[in-house]
Amino acid sequence: MTGPMRLTEGELIRRIEAIFTGAGLCKTQAGALARVIAAGERDGCKSHGVYRIEGCLRTIKAGKVAADAMPELAPEDGAIVRVDAQGGFANSAFELGLPVLEESARRHGLAALVINDCVHFSALWPEVEAIADRGLAGIAMCPSYASVAPSGGQAPLLGTNPFAFGWPRPGRDPYVFDFATSVAARGEIELHRKAGKPLPEGWAIDRDGQPTTDPAAALEGAMLPFGGHKGSAISTMIELLAAAMIGDLTSPEALEALGTTTLAPRHGELILAFDPGRFASRAGGNPFPRAEALLDAIAGQGARLPSQRRYAARAEAQAQGIALSAEEVALMDRLAREGLAAV
Repeated sequence: MTGPMRLTEGELIRRIEAIFTGAGLCKTQAGALARVIAAGERDGCKSHGVYRIEGCLRTIKAGKVAADAMPELAPEDGAIVRVDAQGGFANSAFELGLPVLEESARRHGLAALVINDCVHFSALWPEVEAIADRGLAGIAMCPSYASVAPSGGQAPLLGTNPFAFGWPRPGRDPYVFDFATSVAARGEIELHRKAGKPLPEGWAIDRDGQPTTDPAAALEGAMLPFGGHKGSAISTMIELLAAAMIGDLTSPEALEALGTTTLAPRHGELILAFDPGRFASRAGGNPFPRAEALLDAIAGQGARLPSQRRYAARAEAQAQGIALSAEEVALMDRLAREGLAAV
């Protein structure tokens, strides 16, 4: 039996990319997807790591993603950068649009990247972190498919609708947060189901609208928004900005088009980039020392800044390799060997 192992990030990317190219994805799609999955494992985010390969393969097998898609950059439109993902995964579309987004944000002070017709996979922190690494502040958001009941409702209507923010910290890891507007990401429900563990109270309702701690019942019913009406309102904002406003599918429309919640959803994504120096220039100040004073004051009270656990896991992985369990190694071996027949 295959045992646990440690791989460098590059080695893990190559193994995952080989699984996807073997399943029919073109190199552009497979490489972008492999990079974000490997980053999830590197940073200890198991809900967006190797575990997600199977779901991507199911989406490919079902013909719900364009395996040979080459994203296309639209002609310049002021501060709006548009990329048509051509029915492929969002990750390659973001990689294409990022340098143009940066240039536009430098020129205008702020810019928006609109990705249309994408199959969305992964957390949003890789995107806002990539923006912050270029010295810009970033916000990313997207709908999903209807799996969350609005506050006071009893049936799925909203998506898990993630929202992420990144702020550059020169010489330090950026300040980044990324969260679903549901109490938990759908991947967390799946992990509880696979582990046979009950959900915490307040995460979900069953198909009859009654509270449940059974992951299977939750997947048949609906998740709940975080913070009650506040999370519900933020989730609705994301539906309006990252779906209706950019001319793409809302979460109910995405579910209707897909017909299932077992595959990756197809919709759009909105990413905003800001140049902090440009915003502060007329006030005559440098925003970064003041931002550092605030963040240091938060940490000085003993509070943990978001993403600190990720960065600690990353440092360990970079020093010692990315740790994979025997089960994860066996899964990758099987998927590489059997391809789409494995799902």
